[in-house]
Amino acid sequence: MLNKNNIYPVPGKVEWIGLRPDRESPQIEVQQIEAIVGKGLLGDRYSGKQGKRDVTLIQKEHLETVGQLLGKTTVHPSQLRRNIVVSGMNLVSLKGRLIRIGSTHLQVTGPCAPCIKMERNLGPGGYNAMRGHGGITAKVVKSGMISVGDSLEVIESPKVSEHESH
Repeated sequence: MLNKNNIYPVPGKVEWIGLRPDRESPQIEVQQIEAIVGKGLLGDRYSGKQGKRDVTLIQKEHLETVGQLLGKTTVHPSQLRRNIVVSGMNLVSLKGRLIRIGSTHLQVTGPCAPCIKMERNLGPGGYNAMRGHGGITAKVVKSGMISVGDSLEVIESPKVSEHESH
């Protein structure tokens, strides 16, 4: 039986990929990246660290929203320091789900809250503009490659609790 909570009419699409080599360096835009189980994204500052934040993703649609909240047309993905920008998919709805991007499988672990660096990167009010629009975090569960233009598809959803189904 198909669960109406697990329907995604179209796949998302990778629009941009960026790496953060270290804490203070500017983000580097790349066209392709290798994701490795237990290490995260090759070349990213979080690579090899333990935790639930191997990869960060944000919706392209939120770039314009954040920009408007700051009185700007849009913001550039590198200002937000997330790894992957995806269009066409409500990322918040993916919490707990297993997704495929390129040949990589990721387990979505939760929201990616903004940090105080948003004030520096976006200007006054940047932190508050990002609240609710910070994207998601994920853990690499199958190594592979992710490229700009790849689709994001849900391949497994968590069991819906009685509370969530109403």
